[in-house]
Amino acid sequence: MTILDAIILGIVEGITEYLPVSSTGHLVLTSALLGLDQGESARSVNALMIIIQGGAILAVLGLYRARVASMIKGALGKDPRGLKLLINISIAFAPAALLGVLLDDWIEQHLFHALPVLIALGAGGVLMIWIGRGPKSLTTNDVDGTPGLDLADLAWTAALFIGSMQLLAMWPGVSRSMITIVAAMLVGLRPARAAEFSFLLGLPTLGGACVYKLLKNVTSDQPNLFVELGWLNVVVGILVATIAAVIAVKWLVNYLNKHGLAVFGWYRIGLTILLAALLITGVISLEPAAGS
Repeated sequence: MTILDAIILGIVEGITEYLPVSSTGHLVLTSALLGLDQGESARSVNALMIIIQGGAILAVLGLYRARVASMIKGALGKDPRGLKLLINISIAFAPAALLGVLLDDWIEQHLFHALPVLIALGAGGVLMIWIGRGPKSLTTNDVDGTPGLDLADLAWTAALFIGSMQLLAMWPGVSRSMITIVAAMLVGLRPARAAEFSFLLGLPTLGGACVYKLLKNVTSDQPNLFVELGWLNVVVGILVATIAAVIAVKWLVNYLNKHGLAVFGWYRIGLTILLAALLITGVISLEPAAGS
């Protein structure tokens, strides 16, 4: 892997992690086109595609520092609404925390293959187009001048529903951002706030995945990603992903304030067709690397 490869992967991760278009699909395609999906280092590249999400976490911590600070104050008993939001995020994170590690190896073995990923990409696109054509109160912001439900006002059952739906994102190609934004909209959040809840929920979810994958990689009896790819490449990838994620999050919130989700659905369907063509012709492959 070169510095340029790390920069490209960082850009792709940062842009696609919070957009509802499946970062997995884009990273798989990008790594294949860069020739990183073959050879002895393929296992470490697969790990990097998870660990590089640390950049997306840093982006949200910076952009939503006021919300994060409010939750910290809430935990200290100084901000009741911050405490309520923290409880909602914790409840939404619970399903992934309880089942994520247990299902990781099974999912990698059974779902990280061409057909399941293509099904997830395409089905997610259809779902977003359907949601985008739903009632105006569901798909637009500030209807009749009212801001809609705030994140701290969600019932715990709504938070649990969002968290349960997030489990579907363990299926490669679903997109964690897509499924949590849709779920949050279904329980009453307007699109921009649904995206914000998805971003905040990503802090423990992506953070947990990064730590788990990193520990799994470095404790293996095989060379770890820092040895195979180089410390500098890993750090550069994360830093570039941070910058790209900041830009993507700002753009997405602004877009959702004015438009719906349908465009992302059509994009996902187009990506599904492209990936299917490349897989059928053998240009790329989609199989888990041995020992990953």
